[in-house]
Amino acid sequence: MPADAPAVVNIAAAFLDAFPADRVLTDPAVLDSYAHDDAEWAEFHRPAAVVLAETTEDVATVVRLAAAHGLSVVPRGAGTGLSGGANALEGAVVLSLERMTRVLEVNAAERYVVTEAGVINDDLRRVVAENGLWYPPDPASYRISTIGGNAATNAGGICCVKYGVTRDYVLGMTAVLADGEVVRLGRRTAKGATGYDLTALLVGSEGTLGIITELTLKLLPLGGREERAVVGSFASLEDAGAAVAAITAAGIIPSALELIDETCLRAVDEWQGLGLPHGAAALLLSTVDEPGAVGVERAASLAAHMVDAGALAVAQAAAAEEVDRLFLARRLAYPALERLGPVLTEDICVPRRAVPEMLGRIRATAAAFDVVIATIAHAGDGNLHPLIIAPVEDENAKARAKEAFDRIVEDCRALGGTVTGEHGVGLLKLPGARAELGERVLAMHRDIKNALDPRGTLNPGKAF
Repeated sequence: MPADAPAVVNIAAAFLDAFPADRVLTDPAVLDSYAHDDAEWAEFHRPAAVVLAETTEDVATVVRLAAAHGLSVVPRGAGTGLSGGANALEGAVVLSLERMTRVLEVNAAERYVVTEAGVINDDLRRVVAENGLWYPPDPASYRISTIGGNAATNAGGICCVKYGVTRDYVLGMTAVLADGEVVRLGRRTAKGATGYDLTALLVGSEGTLGIITELTLKLLPLGGREERAVVGSFASLEDAGAAVAAITAAGIIPSALELIDETCLRAVDEWQGLGLPHGAAALLLSTVDEPGAVGVERAASLAAHMVDAGALAVAQAAAAEEVDRLFLARRLAYPALERLGPVLTEDICVPRRAVPEMLGRIRATAAAFDVVIATIAHAGDGNLHPLIIAPVEDENAKARAKEAFDRIVEDCRALGGTVTGEHGVGLLKLPGARAELGERVLAMHRDIKNALDPRGTLNPGKAF
């Protein structure tokens, strides 16, 4: 048994009085599997215990017991985060919401859904689609990430360039505060202006101000869209970035505008055999979804801007299976690259006019630090994901990767950007976030945290 085993047993005993034994996990191997999210480069420790909540009252009970014993609580959905936001601190209790998987209500007339936090994004989208409705936010992890985790990090996705991010769809929520009190925030009406927008405050707060257990989400009609894809191949990342800047300057709002570089394309195709195009430094994947002649005209305009920016080739597709195949490559890029070695994931966001410059700086950083950097991007809103790959057990490469990571953050900020577009600050982005926010704004963050969580019970040390 590890040296900390007695503390684990004593802490677990406090929760075993309130929960069945199969919902209080203490086996060291199981604890290790809950110790961190997908950002393995961020610090983590074995938790003291893991508790599997099934109801809001379960969450409240865990928080009350933890507070009474002076323990911190780290909330966790599916563990798909990429910034260390769900990483366990020493002596922490990990509170998993993975069993809270009920869709409680779909109101087609008012266009909202009420769902528990552990529901998988794709499952929610499927349920509401059965009622002729659509939930747009679609992070690349939509098939495995939970809706509560999406809200905690204000997740975006491929559709967000036109349809917005998670915060734009959260009407209200049920949350457990640091003292175990259950509160209901927000509304179920189309409009509302009563009091401070505490719902928006908790979205993106990474579990530091309250633990979200239920969400009321705005929905859109499912029908009325006709998707057409326009795909451009480019000799350089900078040329692809120039096309993005030109499309933005022209006032075109595509329903998706994604970039994937040659390294990512090769990794995905070698893994999945999708028959993806090769021989270009980057592909720009775009869609428009306006029906009829308007959609045809906008697709043609996108293609023209790509040609003007120096595209090697531009192709259009309207068949759903072809569109899905191309965008599957974008969604599979991260897991494909993980097969090559540990991946340090960036999540910077720059002004769209600065996309070409930032892509050039990323390429220069890869050369300066002798590291492999693959790049994918929600290019339409300037959200770039440079993925830094280090060989397994190569400590020198890992150190260079960390230096490259820091350089990219500095360059992003120098171009007027922000250190995280959708993954959250977690632990990985703390230095960059603190530099970006400045001391006075950090003090405001601390004041809010202290007002809602004076003991520092909820996910301490994360987000700011």
